[in-house]
Amino acid sequence: MSTNRRPTETPATNWLRTKKVAFTLHPYEYVDHGGAAWGAECLGLDLHAVIKTLVMQNEQAKPLVVLMHGDCQVSTKNLARAIGAKSVQPCTPEVAQRHSGYQVGGTSPFALRKPMDIYVQASVLSLARIYINGGRRGLLLGIQPSVLRDLLQAQSVECALPLT
Repeated sequence: MSTNRRPTETPATNWLRTKKVAFTLHPYEYVDHGGAAWGAECLGLDLHAVIKTLVMQNEQAKPLVVLMHGDCQVSTKNLARAIGAKSVQPCTPEVAQRHSGYQVGGTSPFALRKPMDIYVQASVLSLARIYINGGRRGLLLGIQPSVLRDLLQAQSVECALPLT
């Protein structure tokens, strides 16, 4: 279910272009609550290489971003331990949108509205190529995972659990 319409530029794609990052555009037909699995299915991608951008917060309501494989979920307990927080929980959609500047379902880690610490599941960095949200619903970007570490200063963590 890939769509043929030309994706519009987003703050994320503009930011990547200014940083001279090579990426590919992968638009698809967005459906509510389809998530990474729907995007992977539409585009014929391995769900493990489709990376979710999750806006969470610690016990002091300080926002942070977690980048996780599409076929995994975040162990908030392991994440909190890894980052030295007492607890971590997902933000509500309204709070996530306020912090990131992106509509939920279209959240990209690039060109966030507010500076936030970014954490990436360590195994994401060992993939040959990843597909991550391009800043709007129905748009994934294919990039090298090193971009997460080199340009976003994403900190590697071990917090993945299989989806249940």
